[in-house]
Amino acid sequence: MHRLPKILDLIIIFVVNILLFNYSWYISLIISVALFLGFYAFRIYDLETMKSLNESIIRLFAGFLLGSVILLFFYPFFLENNINRNTFINNLVLSIIFIPFFHKIEYILFEKHAKPKRYLVIGKKEEIGHILKEIQEKALNKLQFIDYINPSPIKLEELVNNGFSKKEETRINKIIRFTYKNYPAKYDAIIITDPKLEERVKDKLEEYKTSGIEIEYLPNIAEKYLKRIPLEVIEKFKEYYSIIFEQEYESPGKRILDVIGSTTALVLFSPFMLITSILIYFEDGKPIIFKQKRVGKNENPFIMHKFRSMKNNNNSNPKFADQEKDRILKVGKLIRPVRIDETLQFLNILKGEMSIVGPRPEQIPFVNEFNKQIPFYYARHKVKPGLTGWAQIMFKYASNQEDTKIKLSYDLYYVKNRTTLFDLRIILQTIEAVFWKRGAK
Repeated sequence: MHRLPKILDLIIIFVVNILLFNYSWYISLIISVALFLGFYAFRIYDLETMKSLNESIIRLFAGFLLGSVILLFFYPFFLENNINRNTFINNLVLSIIFIPFFHKIEYILFEKHAKPKRYLVIGKKEEIGHILKEIQEKALNKLQFIDYINPSPIKLEELVNNGFSKKEETRINKIIRFTYKNYPAKYDAIIITDPKLEERVKDKLEEYKTSGIEIEYLPNIAEKYLKRIPLEVIEKFKEYYSIIFEQEYESPGKRILDVIGSTTALVLFSPFMLITSILIYFEDGKPIIFKQKRVGKNENPFIMHKFRSMKNNNNSNPKFADQEKDRILKVGKLIRPVRIDETLQFLNILKGEMSIVGPRPEQIPFVNEFNKQIPFYYARHKVKPGLTGWAQIMFKYASNQEDTKIKLSYDLYYVKNRTTLFDLRIILQTIEAVFWKRGAK
């Protein structure tokens, strides 16, 4: 369902620009792709947005403006004699009238007619039930986790220490056989949430697999629907994720994107950077630039630069950002929401110390503390820190250790699934996060 609205929007805009507005196929393609990127950046394809007609219209209008800016960027090169004011007016009317209503209809049809998929869970509800509940909500109840096969705590301890007894293994196999023999239509698939328990019923699961019963694993479903990797899931599948997070390959395209993007950004933002420097100087004097040691790739420290947005403070103890709101300068209240204070980090990116996209660089004392207290915290440092990141646009500022764990789950999702295309998606949706005041500020 998720891909269908995107494809339909592209086709509709492309075809209408050819048939009704009489543009050539390649001009129509440029228009449709530019507008699609704007819509995508402002999340009009999220199910939460498609559910609300008002939200769809508001976000679509914002996305249309961004798409128009993308079109204007190419205007001097090969669009000058091909598009005009009517191009924007016609496509705005087309987008506002048709696309939100199509999305609403698609959402209603999905909600009413998509058949729920029912799972038998191999695992303990008290350990993993809250994660499955979150997945079920994200999937609009189209995934339903009906029953759990749970060994008793004593038997689970026996499994860890000595392995299951033959009697216990037979009992679990009987449960699974009984389930499918007596309720053949009750479940559509089995989901493994506990690899240790899976090992004890592996032969029986192979039988079901060959007979056409789908066997799925919690990490795949959690990542697909939550777009993060909860630490509970990592702990359960520790062996799998330990191998994944040791991979340090970085696409050459990422460095190319960093160099081109940071160079372009420094040119575009230079007037705002000059104005910001003057305002900081007149309000609070020197220094204009805030420098601080942060943790980079492989936990190598580097000096991160920002425009100073807070009053000078001799207290060197590290604090979460929301604990220092009383120190924010007047100019800081202007530049922080739109991230102008972070633009100096394009210099860090150009030097190769940071990337445009990655986990945010953290203070050294916090990293030392979290490495001891939070499992797999080290893995976020397997990539370069970023100016923006998946956790930045998906979650708020971390103000305590629990928030840090949730933020880490988004960072680790990025570390595992990073690609140049994913980076481009995050860059686009950072624009939406700034305008919509979402995520970390």
